[in-house]
Amino acid sequence: MLITAPADTTRGTVSPVTRRRLEAQGFVGFDDATLAETGPWLRLAPAFCAAWTAAGTARRSSAVIWALMPFAALGAMRRGHPFDAIYNHGIRHLLGTKRLPPYNPPRRFACGVATVWLAATGWAFHAGATKVGYGLGAGLVLAALVPTTTDFCIPSFFYGLLFGKPGRCVLKVRARERQSEAPLSPP
Repeated sequence: MLITAPADTTRGTVSPVTRRRLEAQGFVGFDDATLAETGPWLRLAPAFCAAWTAAGTARRSSAVIWALMPFAALGAMRRGHPFDAIYNHGIRHLLGTKRLPPYNPPRRFACGVATVWLAATGWAFHAGATKVGYGLGAGLVLAALVPTTTDFCIPSFFYGLLFGKPGRCVLKVRARERQSEAPLSPP
């Protein structure tokens, strides 16, 4: 699968549409150069998830589908997806680029939705509800291919509708980080 960069990385700019789509995923407060450099690589984890889910769905294998669940769950619980390690600890050193920015609540919410969706898809195949499994699996593959090809993340969009613009989420995270860095007052 060929993943093309949505930005003009030679000049370090991103289009307003790409910026808006990445900010909806919680990547707020970054300059154009950072988004141009790392934005295309934020597509890597959804691309791997789409491929893995497609393989499990094609095989009607609950085991293959469920094996992806811990990776999706870690993406929901942590500030990055385990598949990002391929870029952060490998590819970026070859390219001389920056680490991927940390995940904020909208992107982590998307990973949480994927975790639940994977559980349901695996259960459908396990229970013999093959048509339901195919429908759920195909739907998840398509949902993962949308951010892979366009930077638009459907669950992050719904997160924004439910909880407000991601900028507010980032401000809350930064406030918590500042609190944790503040010196402790003596008892």
